[in-house]
Amino acid sequence: MNPTDNPVPALTLAQAKAQFIHTWGVSGAGWGVSKTLAQMHALLLVSPGALSTEDLMEQLTISRGNASMTVRELLDWGLAYKELRAGERREYFVAEKDMLQVTRCIIRARKRRELDQMKRSLDQLAALPGDAQDPDYRAFHTALTDIQQLAGASDKLLTRLMQAEKSWFWDKFLKLFI
Repeated sequence: MNPTDNPVPALTLAQAKAQFIHTWGVSGAGWGVSKTLAQMHALLLVSPGALSTEDLMEQLTISRGNASMTVRELLDWGLAYKELRAGERREYFVAEKDMLQVTRCIIRARKRRELDQMKRSLDQLAALPGDAQDPDYRAFHTALTDIQQLAGASDKLLTRLMQAEKSWFWDKFLKLFI
């Protein structure tokens, strides 16, 4: 097929940015984060400079409260940073743009919020005393042990990914597909 046979309508830069922000926001729900959080992250990712809370509110058409809460969450995840400007009362924010570092931040936050909590809960449940001859107890204990082993292996893998150097990460990642 010749590229001119089915021309793709040209997008302006503003349209392409808006489409990216929308797509990243919709994807956010699949990652377990709010659409607004993902959209704000996307907006900061594609912005050449730092943006103020007012800039974020205006461009995403969200309330001040929503913008403030979302910025705090991005800061908590390590996906954005404050940029201080001398003589300015406004706070400005910039996204972490190194995608490996973004991946590390997401892994660290998800591990802390989900996997670490699950492991603590499993450890408490596994300490339940019982009769090893009881089929119900054995089934329960076997399931917990299997899940604990998987959680432990996941924890080690995620910890290694968070510590990985860029060359190691891409080398291992690409080997999955080659």
